[in-house]
Amino acid sequence: MSIRKVLPLLAALLAASAWASPALSTPVSATPHQTRNPIAIAMFLVFVLFTLVITRWAARKNHGVADHYAAGGKITGGQNGWAIAGDYMSAASLLGISSMVFSNGYDGLIYSVGFLASWPIILALIAEPLRNLGRYTFADVVSYRLQQRPVRTFSAISSLVIVLLYLVSQMIGAGKLVQLLFGIPYLPAVIVVGVLMVVYVFFGGMLATTWIQIIKAVLLLSGCAFMAFMVLRHFAFNPDALFAAAVRAHPHHEAIMSPGGLIHDPVSAISLGLALIFGTAGLPHILMRFFTVADVKEARKSILHATGIVGIGYALIVVIGFGTIALVSTDPAYHNANGTLIGGVNMVAIHLAHAVGGNIFLGFICAVTFSTILAVVSGLTLAGASAVSHDLYANVLRDGRATEKEELNVSRLTTLVLGAMATVLAIAFEKQYIAFIVSLVFSIAASSTFPVLLLSIYWRGLTTRGAVMGGTLGLLTAVVLTILSPTVWVQVLGHARAIYPYEYPALFSIIAAFAGIWVFSVIDRTAGANRERKLFDDQLVACETGWRPSEHEGLKNV
Repeated sequence: MSIRKVLPLLAALLAASAWASPALSTPVSATPHQTRNPIAIAMFLVFVLFTLVITRWAARKNHGVADHYAAGGKITGGQNGWAIAGDYMSAASLLGISSMVFSNGYDGLIYSVGFLASWPIILALIAEPLRNLGRYTFADVVSYRLQQRPVRTFSAISSLVIVLLYLVSQMIGAGKLVQLLFGIPYLPAVIVVGVLMVVYVFFGGMLATTWIQIIKAVLLLSGCAFMAFMVLRHFAFNPDALFAAAVRAHPHHEAIMSPGGLIHDPVSAISLGLALIFGTAGLPHILMRFFTVADVKEARKSILHATGIVGIGYALIVVIGFGTIALVSTDPAYHNANGTLIGGVNMVAIHLAHAVGGNIFLGFICAVTFSTILAVVSGLTLAGASAVSHDLYANVLRDGRATEKEELNVSRLTTLVLGAMATVLAIAFEKQYIAFIVSLVFSIAASSTFPVLLLSIYWRGLTTRGAVMGGTLGLLTAVVLTILSPTVWVQVLGHARAIYPYEYPALFSIIAAFAGIWVFSVIDRTAGANRERKLFDDQLVACETGWRPSEHEGLKNV
């Protein structure tokens, strides 16, 4: 089926969702969110249709593997910087961080600081060698001098775990947003999001994803700037008055301006900080963006642009977070009859948009937030699909003998499967905090992908056995400790006491990963391991010049 045939079907689906479903049962006078908002719905539909037009345009240019995975390497550094910012400033940023600040005050800002602090690390350590050594996925870099099959298999598994969990967090936010805006149940709302996500990636590939990310980054930054401006205007542009109002409105009062509301012990604080800082450098959909530019200079430019844009965005979200406390928490218009927030705590930023800008701005911010989620889930889905098609199928199962057509077909089939799996998981985890799921994703990325990628670039002694065993140890440690933590073992599973006493695992799982990689590499004295160590010098040349020794017959991996 072509994108031309899909467009009218999706338009009909969205229109039917908007008008055919029953309105929520709460009285009309309570709040504009509780009945259908024609202005908000109209803006929402216009944006979705506009992005589908972009997808149709991109589909005409999507002719091969290079176009599908990396937009042919034709994205400029400035464009890529905006796209990275659009990929990074996700639902977890606007909805998740604002809800964490709403609930916990000062401590919610650790997410903003941690997210931003990761970019200088990427610029200094990863951007240049990643662009010179890789083609489509970070596994291209890790397997440059190591054995293809085991390394790519591990990389693909790690990528899929990260992608699925991150997709769930984004789709929960999108489902809640559609549910709140259209007045439809959560289940069909999530299904609509899943269908749109699949269409963008299936037809448009990286080019469509990139331009959707750029557009939504511009719109999101504009919307956040207006919202922050209106919040400060409400308090005569006096931040002290804003914070004082937040302290009065919050149930914990002055305690929200001190650490300890969200994270109660230093080990958990350090673990979360490490996960946020190093996890970004292990996110497959972020790493993939460096392959869309032509050279290292443009890759550096991408990071510089992205750092500035993301920094401004998070500064605005700080104001928005405290604005939600001051203006939303005490307003009965945004609460159900039982006193709970309409749509849950994850939707406080949406309520604030209505409070400061009325129905028109509510429609705008809903459309922008939804576009934010669609852009991120499109990038995530593409990263997951490329891990399966490029790493597993083309280079492991077919040993490099797959044709471009076969690889593209596998990528598109994987897109369908990932969309279905993410939709099912988003339904299962509907009640979970978005920000917590994101912290788990970053813990896994920081404990599996990042250590293997970093050491594959900078440590001569790394071997295939060390990379696979150590990376797997870090991944399993992060997952197991999260399950045994108070957040899951007590709050979700209902046990009286947690086996692992801290909320976040990254401090221990990162140590386990690096230690495992070192130990298993040092004790590996096989002929293949010695050869991998010798190839490090050739890799250094490639890191600096972009020359690819692995393309030459005499230096192919064993």
